[in-house]
Amino acid sequence: MRSSVDALSEDTNQAVESNPAADSARPAPERVSPRERRVSYPVVLVLLGAALMVAVVVGLAVGSVSLPPTDVVAILGQQVFPGWIDPGWPATYDTILLDVRLPRVLLAGIVGAGLSAVGTALQALVRNPLADPFLLGISSGASLGAVTLLVTGATVLGTLATPMVAAFAGSMVTLAAVYALASSGGRMTTTRLVLAGVALSYVLSALTDLLLSTASDPHLMASIRFWRLGSVAGTEWQTLPIPAIVVLVGLAVLLWQSGSLNLLLAGEESAGTLGLDVHRFRTGMFVLVSLMTGVMVAVSGAIGFVGLMVPHAVRMLVGADHRRVLPTATLLGATFLILADLAARTVAAPQEIQLGVLTALCGGPFFVWLLRRQTRREKADR
Repeated sequence: MRSSVDALSEDTNQAVESNPAADSARPAPERVSPRERRVSYPVVLVLLGAALMVAVVVGLAVGSVSLPPTDVVAILGQQVFPGWIDPGWPATYDTILLDVRLPRVLLAGIVGAGLSAVGTALQALVRNPLADPFLLGISSGASLGAVTLLVTGATVLGTLATPMVAAFAGSMVTLAAVYALASSGGRMTTTRLVLAGVALSYVLSALTDLLLSTASDPHLMASIRFWRLGSVAGTEWQTLPIPAIVVLVGLAVLLWQSGSLNLLLAGEESAGTLGLDVHRFRTGMFVLVSLMTGVMVAVSGAIGFVGLMVPHAVRMLVGADHRRVLPTATLLGATFLILADLAARTVAAPQEIQLGVLTALCGGPFFVWLLRRQTRREKADR
């Protein structure tokens, strides 16, 4: 027998999108889309897992020096099973793949998975389909915190840990401010949420630009400007452990709390009736998504729209149940960002396009389409 979440996933998802300010939702007759009938959840996971592996191999093989995919697989196999494979490839292949491309591809996958999970959680927490770390200004707040310390030269906790702590603080303060500005009488609308996020994002971006314009080191200013637009270029192995641990732990917590995220789909009053302390739960989740966003911004810069596009694409495949959405979104998000980074370093080679620019080119039209659909649904409900 299907659970109540499975039975009402389609209707509650529409209720969230059509009326995000509502505090309760009436059960509606079950409607299962044709796509949900055709594609089963295990099949979706298998296909996305295979797509992720293919994206990793392609991302490692393609570049200024092309490597045969068979050699890529053989080199990776040699690291797992030393001596089992005869190294018949040039020695430079090991350096290119293991020291240059592999850390970059792994970080792109980690950040893509993390941004997708954060976007999924935010859309449930604020009950708004337009929620995204970039659109709500969280990424801008994290950028301001990290840039402030980089410009001032503070290194209390080390060159990597300090920007991460500052980015977390900036993202946390920004998220609290956006939520406070968008809420009125305990209710929140799509318009207020978007306007509050965009307004704060512009203000924080202006403050960041002000700091950059007053920076005395031109090399630091140039590197920070490139980092602000989003990039995983120059990633080294020592950069990976902290974001990998934070994203994995954060994803585990979100999966553990997926049932509570599902309860919020039906409204705050319904969730409270079922035993969820909405205020306490939402506060804890805000801290978690701020931490994840701050860490990812500290290592890759502000990469927008991934957390907006991926959750919506995933819900079309597996429905609104977060027990399914979160794992699927992480796979699709990792695959998407790996391929986007591949395009960033190959489309205009030998020049490299900033990763955040490419995701914005994809996400901007998607946001316009989503906003128009949201507006039509709100008018239809009046």
